[in-house]
Amino acid sequence: MKKIYTNYLANFHGLSREIWLLSLVTFINRAGAMVIPFLSLYLINVEGFSLPQVGWIMSCFGLGSLVGTFIGGKLTDTIGFYKVILASLFLGGVGFIMLQFINTFYGFCIGIFLLTLMTDAGRPAIFVAADTYSRPGNTTRSITLIRLAINLGFSVGPLVGGLIIANINYTSLFWIDGLSCMIASLGVFILLKPKKQKEKSIEKTIAIKEGLPPYLNKLFLVFFLIMVAYSLAFVQYFSVMPVYYEKVHLLSEDVIGWLLFINGATIVIFEMPLIGWLDRKKVSKTMATFWGIFFLGLSFLVLNLTSWSGVLIIAMFLMTLGEMIGFPFSNALALEMSPKGRKGSYMALYSMSFSFAHLIGHNGGMNMVNRFGYFNTWAVFTVFLLLLGGVTIWLYFLLKKANIENV
Repeated sequence: MKKIYTNYLANFHGLSREIWLLSLVTFINRAGAMVIPFLSLYLINVEGFSLPQVGWIMSCFGLGSLVGTFIGGKLTDTIGFYKVILASLFLGGVGFIMLQFINTFYGFCIGIFLLTLMTDAGRPAIFVAADTYSRPGNTTRSITLIRLAINLGFSVGPLVGGLIIANINYTSLFWIDGLSCMIASLGVFILLKPKKQKEKSIEKTIAIKEGLPPYLNKLFLVFFLIMVAYSLAFVQYFSVMPVYYEKVHLLSEDVIGWLLFINGATIVIFEMPLIGWLDRKKVSKTMATFWGIFFLGLSFLVLNLTSWSGVLIIAMFLMTLGEMIGFPFSNALALEMSPKGRKGSYMALYSMSFSFAHLIGHNGGMNMVNRFGYFNTWAVFTVFLLLLGGVTIWLYFLLKKANIENV
């Protein structure tokens, strides 16, 4: 047991002080993000919106994320990641507090759009900050530590959020979300000092053609489309799935919070050792993305095998395994493919893959369930992810053919 504990701690050795501080601030911010996992339930149970209406509101969530990450990437390349992170956290906090006072359909569409525009403007900046503050050779583990902080926050947030909903009310979550974002912005200002972006030498930069913008880099665009499709299925777990838990398996909000806690807790305990082991084995980043897609597909498949509620835990573990393997290595691959002077733009496009997924995924999932039911919806996502896995393997061979190493 002591050896396991020692090996676990060894995965964290060598990371810079700034990465630890950035992770701490990220945890504070994400721990307060209690509204998002319960947003679809709030819109249905409190505001009385229909599934298609909730789908359109979540599309506005995705549109705001899309615009926000685009603007954030541009600002990161011009004014620097530090100012972008500060502004995003503070203005996002204000947005969360104001959201509770909206109760019309169109008002929510506008409010959610503006909120996610402000919060997701900081996403490219966080990735660039991780690359800037990480020591040579530690970029993947630095990203993984920040992801660990995000997931630790997301594991605590839904758990506490579910208990608050069950014992107090939904609206108190908006205050907690808003104040936690503001506290995180204060933490960045006090604990982290601005630092100029580092630029890797041309020899160490993996790029198809030096200096190409991301939307002209054909292989990066294929990778981007894979991430859009991958994320489109993944976001179902944070909008359609909570409704499925409540309506089909009759779970209460506090039990749903515990189920979501499994995701975050598993990542906190196992992701860093898993990534450290895979990193030492020099696993292909592209094939790691494939395995992430594969396990996510399995998680949808098992939901249709039985009506036993225990299958929800199995599906959550499978989804989490796919998330732990797929997303850190896809993050690292996107950074490695970013040419000199264009990291903000490349990471913005990478982040926008999640934004497109929010834009299409929630609405598509809600409307598919409303029209075809949960069983058929999960079957479609299973087949969809199986085909996507084949496309990812095809990309792997394209990258090899282009003589690109470490992908």
